[in-house]
Amino acid sequence: MLIERRKKFHKKDFIVVTDFMMRLKMGKRIHLCEYEAESLAEGLNGLFNRYVEIPRIKHGKRQTLDTLINEEALLLAKYLRNERKKWIPRILPLI
Repeated sequence: MLIERRKKFHKKDFIVVTDFMMRLKMGKRIHLCEYEAESLAEGLNGLFNRYVEIPRIKHGKRQTLDTLINEEALLLAKYLRNERKKWIPRILPLI
């Protein structure tokens, strides 16, 4: 959904800001306009707050995508520190 939306951006959806990038040198930055940036942020928040049918580490049969990402980072870190013998990522089907 969000990836497809980026294909629909137009030049009017962006603003150019000129400011000092380094001492005495001007530079330009291109940003999404406020409305588009807020809309994309809302879309991402909705995606990360979506529930998935993958059990949590300690309890529960469902969790938000945000929680799943955090748990996978924790499990990977434990594996890299040799606190776990193996790490098999719990992957969502991409729909």
